[in-house]
Amino acid sequence: MSQTIGKTRLAYSRAWHHIDCSLDARPLGRLASSIALALMGKHKPIFDPSTDCGDYVVATNCGQLRTTGKKLFRKKYYRHTTRPGSLQEITMQRLMEKWGGGEILPFEGAAHPYKKNILKVAGQEASSIRELPEVKKAFAGSE
Repeated sequence: MSQTIGKTRLAYSRAWHHIDCSLDARPLGRLASSIALALMGKHKPIFDPSTDCGDYVVATNCGQLRTTGKKLFRKKYYRHTTRPGSLQEITMQRLMEKWGGGEILPFEGAAHPYKKNILKVAGQEASSIRELPEVKKAFAGSE
């Protein structure tokens, strides 16, 4: 007799979701929250916070994320090493140019286990990602 009570890993399957950031009209925060819901599996009826039942997400064209207002030019990110004179600041526009928007999606801290379930691509073409059979199905609808 099994000692496992509740949902086991075999009780659910993972789906692949493709999100094209250049075609999606939602701004950065709303898009990131919908990606987070898919990664956690909160859209599924079998959601359980103690198990990882989320889906995979492929986000392409991350360099073309939309923001509202003048955040792209005015919002600044700060870093400091606690040493005198080491405060560094970078605007969102420079950060998007540097990282292609892929690292701006806010999955830090407690969301560390979900980082392995998202693939962030700056451009449309990603040959290594497109070769996966599961991802081919996700990209088939966008072409």
